[in-house]
Amino acid sequence: MLGIDRRILTHFDFALLFLILPFMILSNYLIGDVNPLLAKKQLIYYGVGAAVFFAAFMAPLREYKWVIPFLYWLGIILLVSVDLFGVSKLGAKRWLAIPFLHTTIQPSELFKPAFILMLAYIIQQNPPPKEGYGWKDFAKISFYILLPFLLIAKEPDLGTALILLIIGFGVLFVIGVHWKIWATLLVGFLLFVPVAYKYLLHDYQKKRIEAFLGKKPSYHVQQSIIAIGSGGLTGKSEEKATQTKLRFLPIATSDFIFAYFVERFGFFGALGLVTLYGLLILHIFGTYYKLRGDFFSQVVAVAIALMLFTYMSVNIAMTIGLAPVVGVPLPLFSYGGSSFVMFMTLFGILEHLLAFRFRFLYNSTHIR
Repeated sequence: MLGIDRRILTHFDFALLFLILPFMILSNYLIGDVNPLLAKKQLIYYGVGAAVFFAAFMAPLREYKWVIPFLYWLGIILLVSVDLFGVSKLGAKRWLAIPFLHTTIQPSELFKPAFILMLAYIIQQNPPPKEGYGWKDFAKISFYILLPFLLIAKEPDLGTALILLIIGFGVLFVIGVHWKIWATLLVGFLLFVPVAYKYLLHDYQKKRIEAFLGKKPSYHVQQSIIAIGSGGLTGKSEEKATQTKLRFLPIATSDFIFAYFVERFGFFGALGLVTLYGLLILHIFGTYYKLRGDFFSQVVAVAIALMLFTYMSVNIAMTIGLAPVVGVPLPLFSYGGSSFVMFMTLFGILEHLLAFRFRFLYNSTHIR
């Protein structure tokens, strides 16, 4: 058991919690406008998220970091099980049925914390030299990034797979990789894209891209853009938000909740929400510079900041027609439990690494 120490409160990041709270309040308010029953269910998810946050915060992660590879490979086994025993919904096999409980889990969501911790574990074991990782170390870490990417993309869930890819290589970019490796990969990526589009993408994924590149956006995006435009500068009252109330706007509580938010609160509201995301992301990323020498905590902080930025950017770009519709939720805002609980788990882990860092300093003898 971790003993109680005043230094825990000294190092605890209270600002992080204060930055998260407005998202929860605004989200539940908007969801309640559309469907009061869903708002009540969302409160249950908040309770679960708070419990998971506390459990992750209190878990003796630093003492038992050896368990991280086990969690990673357990996640890989679950992802393989999806291909063998998975449940299909809407043409995608992304879920596993839980016996006797009549419910399902989505291993790709559960895997994200283990993925981030595994990256931190590997980099903590072998920190980068001043000039950055060379090909050998880069290839080793890339294996742990590409393996889940391929398994999740095969489900198919290309959106989640690409997010893991962005986070994994984004972390390596920040931590340090020799510039010649990035140059080589950029050339290879440009050559690979046409081949991947023709032979690797599913038909429905190609249709989404074609709809995005076409002159006329899809019906969902059209209604989203209309809702955003109708909000004007200051937004509309609940009764006048006709795009949502008359059910023209699809999935208004989940994938397209940003469009409903702008319909209600207008351009200034959207600007405020994006600013709030920016403050949260910059605050988390700022911990990277406070934790020099503690590579494990640095990787976790950078990965969470990258995940928030990627989720937010893709979702907002999707709702305004600047990206294909891929079903990525707006973090901490869209209705649902999987994404919210996953982020609260990561926040709990980060708070643990910050609050108890006076007890341990990873790599104190490996600083280069």
